[in-house]
Amino acid sequence: MQLIRGLINLNHQADECVATIGNFDGIHLGHRAIIEKVILHAKKSDHQSCVILFEPHPKEVFMGENCPARITNFAEKFHQLEKLGVDKLLVLRFNKALCQMQAKDFIRKVLIEQLRIQHLVVGDDFQFGHKRQGNYQLLHSEGQGYYTVEPTPTLLIEDPDAAGVQHRVSSTLVREALANNKLEFAHTLLARHYSMKGKVGYGKQLGRTIGFPTANIALKRIKTSLAGVYLVKAHWQNSDSNGKMHNNWGVANCGFRPTVAGESFRLEVYLFDIKPDLYGVELRVEFYHFLRGEMKFDGIESLTRQIQQDVDTARTLIKGHL
Repeated sequence: MQLIRGLINLNHQADECVATIGNFDGIHLGHRAIIEKVILHAKKSDHQSCVILFEPHPKEVFMGENCPARITNFAEKFHQLEKLGVDKLLVLRFNKALCQMQAKDFIRKVLIEQLRIQHLVVGDDFQFGHKRQGNYQLLHSEGQGYYTVEPTPTLLIEDPDAAGVQHRVSSTLVREALANNKLEFAHTLLARHYSMKGKVGYGKQLGRTIGFPTANIALKRIKTSLAGVYLVKAHWQNSDSNGKMHNNWGVANCGFRPTVAGESFRLEVYLFDIKPDLYGVELRVEFYHFLRGEMKFDGIESLTRQIQQDVDTARTLIKGHL
């Protein structure tokens, strides 16, 4: 998948494309329905498929630390879009200039003149441009003679806890499922196990001294919906493994680590039965089961006992249900 960062690197595309626009936080079922339409139309018309997204998320710009939790950071979005088969990804930096661009100017300068869009697929509630004045109707009217535009109806899903109650599939619904540790519902909404990825760095190395060495991952997001201890499966690729992917079960703590006076929110993963050297390696961690909330213990000894209990519970779950 070709990555284009910013309009300055667009350089007027020589080939027409089929595209969609949005934030796509989570790449959930609703997003997938739109993107799959883009890819299908692109193949039928012999054009490239293109996803246009904004970084950082506009709500992070406007709301700062009060913004909603990120479901996927940019690297995770890239991974999912590449797996879906998108040909190119245009990333527009969401800054003051882009925020103040009139919707009609965005259509003319970006979609028509630079991207040469032939067909556009959007959600039926999509809005864009200064003060969110752009919508499907404007895209349709301004695109006459340049491109066609196709809306995608809202996707509904039944509430797993309330028969007959349906919800609109959205990033908000995914966040709520994760925040309430409804991982199975999140799995349904995402069509995959929820995961986070990042490079393994150096921590305080306390885990080594108590028999539970962990891979420490700083999460590149202002906040996350998950907090607590989870049964996870980690996936990684070492530079010396000739492209081979490795995966292993483990237990992860997602939070501030109050017992050891943690100063930043991070993900710590203890892998079962192996001790690989993962420093500098990118680890993708899938979340399978919520074990308990994060808590502060009296000391290292009680923390160690609890970790052993978490590991025992996780191993039982693997044997009995997974």
